Amino acid sequence: MTYEETIEYLYTHLPMFSRIGAAAYKKDIHNTIELCKALGNPQDKFKSIHIAGTNGKGSSSHMLAAMLQKQGYKTGLYTSPHIKDFGERIKINGEMIDRNFVIEFTERTKTICNEIQPSFFELTVAMAFEYFAVNKVDIAIIETGLGGRLDSTNIIKPILSIITNIGYDHTNLLGNTLEEIAFEKAGIIKHQTPVIVGEYLDNTKPIFEKKAAALYSPILFAEDNYTISEIKKETLLLKCCITDTKNNHTQNFALDLTGNYQLKNLRTIIAAKKVLSTLGFDINEENEKYALSHVKKLTGLKGRWDIISEAPTVIHDVAHNKDGINSLLKQLHENYSHSNTHFVIGFVNDKDISSILELFPKNGTYYFTNAHNARALPHSTLKSLAQTHQLLGDSFDDINVALAFAKKQANKNDVIVVCGSFFILAEVH
Repeated sequence: MTYEETIEYLYTHLPMFSRIGAAAYKKDIHNTIELCKALGNPQDKFKSIHIAGTNGKGSSSHMLAAMLQKQGYKTGLYTSPHIKDFGERIKINGEMIDRNFVIEFTERTKTICNEIQPSFFELTVAMAFEYFAVNKVDIAIIETGLGGRLDSTNIIKPILSIITNIGYDHTNLLGNTLEEIAFEKAGIIKHQTPVIVGEYLDNTKPIFEKKAAALYSPILFAEDNYTISEIKKETLLLKCCITDTKNNHTQNFALDLTGNYQLKNLRTIIAAKKVLSTLGFDINEENEKYALSHVKKLTGLKGRWDIISEAPTVIHDVAHNKDGINSLLKQLHENYSHSNTHFVIGFVNDKDISSILELFPKNGTYYFTNAHNARALPHSTLKSLAQTHQLLGDSFDDINVALAFAKKQANKNDVIVVCGSFFILAEVH
């Protein structure tokens, strides 16, 4: 098979969460264990860092990977979903997985796949582990797909676990309360393995503390140990100071990920850097600061407050749940309060859309659209739901038609925001 044929095979022959939703989610890790056993347990052949959380885990994974990569460590990075290319999921030092490896691995695992019927995610997790093992990475950053406790990635034995935050997302699978969701995320905490929690709530902190104590794992809450100050915004950089309050040590940083929400992720990663230095992975200050101001260049990260063009300003962001949309809207208000705002939005159909729509401003101009997969909420349905929240606009079956129309409608001082789903951004030309 060619690479294109291989990817099409993976998409169509294996249950895929991004295509069919909950039906592809398997509430155990048996298939991943069996797949990796057949491959000689590649996940045990490299050191890893495991990252979970409702929001920010992708950005945090890329920040940490950029720092380790810049320091000279051969760094694997596994994240999901991808936006444009399957290879975005599996990288070494910012380079996407070799296409020939994808072809060969898929062919080699067809027999066991026919036997155990893994999901798309289960197979790609095994593919990533095998790729990192074969290429002898020094360390790999592994982002969970969904939850933590029962996530396919949760067969690794990391040297560090990170939980960025807890919010409402995938409640149909992870639980309807923050405590239930926190319990699932806490499932990545391992025996005598340090864990960092980026943000917590009064009702989630005890859950993390209890799990860490039961496993004799040292736990550090980043927001209790580090403060953020002197925030300065530029077009291409977000600057701030981070103070280690225990040592009264302050550093200044410049981030090329300019969404305000990245400051909380930065605080978490600075905490992680300190722990990593005790585990044999030192990162000097010069490489740390260069990496954090060049995350996009080093890792290829996309879709996080990406300012695509000016006059009008066009921003792409993968915000897709309440916390993510809240952060996005807050930054819009702070940065562009005097501009008319146009929203090009589309969502998947298994979100609590009503609670998300009620966050959007009623004085915005809306262009409702949908991606072209089975999970997409039809643009006409979205338009009808939005009208009940006094959000008015036209609907379009194609994101590119919607975006082109928004650009025609907007004045040069206006702002156009494209958000709501990874899959919407994936279809932007």
